[in-house]
Amino acid sequence: MKHLEGKVAFVTGAASGIGLGIATALAQAGVKVMLCDIEKAALDKAVAGLRETNADVDGVIADVSLKDNLQRAADETIARFGKVHILVNNAGVGGGGDYGSWNDAGWNWVMGVNLWSVIWGIEIFGPLIEAHGEGGQIVSTASIAGMVALTNPAYDVTKFGVVALSEDLRPKLAARGIGVSVLCPGVIRTNIVDSGRNIPSRFAGQIQTTPVEGPGTEVLKAVTEAIAAGIDPLYVGELVREAIENDWPHIFTDLQFEPHIDARFAAIKEGFDRIRDRVPRH
Repeated sequence: MKHLEGKVAFVTGAASGIGLGIATALAQAGVKVMLCDIEKAALDKAVAGLRETNADVDGVIADVSLKDNLQRAADETIARFGKVHILVNNAGVGGGGDYGSWNDAGWNWVMGVNLWSVIWGIEIFGPLIEAHGEGGQIVSTASIAGMVALTNPAYDVTKFGVVALSEDLRPKLAARGIGVSVLCPGVIRTNIVDSGRNIPSRFAGQIQTTPVEGPGTEVLKAVTEAIAAGIDPLYVGELVREAIENDWPHIFTDLQFEPHIDARFAAIKEGFDRIRDRVPRH
């Protein structure tokens, strides 16, 4: 999508962090943006701030892990802007617990926000993008943890899932005029370590989002400090804007974890090498 001015975007998790960075970069490029988030106060502030720059934006509250909430948000987007060209599945939470501390609520929450919302978003918005015949782009936020397992199982599973979904759909949707990109950010200055503030009431009291004692507290402290000194979300937003304009399949934010990814694929290659001389000849 070389010409973004006048196009319409729907961005989830848009009240802060990477989502707000993307919404801002798109608005600065002349895109009309519907910001979607679960936090009303933060969303109102974000929308007001963008409107002060004369951006054509609006906001909608939704729990994106619930399909009916996403459908309502889509309906409001069409009612407000008439059509949609760009879907940014960005909402995400950290958590889920490590091995030995899992429960249904933790997995359901993380899977719902990080993966199911992407699936529902594509199912709902894909046909809306197709309908006008002007083409479009779907960008879904995974993580560098979608390329190499670095955090905890629930989070890593969802992010690998977003990468797989995006890579699978890319050639299929290209034939329908829709580009598909997956964003794999590194350490970005966001509120993800405070994801527990947005746990839905249906999971209240069932999910422990931060360790209260033991070695996990030191890990959390180190992660919190790293994120506080992380990359500016607006820089990420500008990368995403460029990726939409040029239909990048993968969007990375930095080179910090490149050696880890190289090591992963080298280990996979070794797996093939071990059986190279054992494969039956037909």
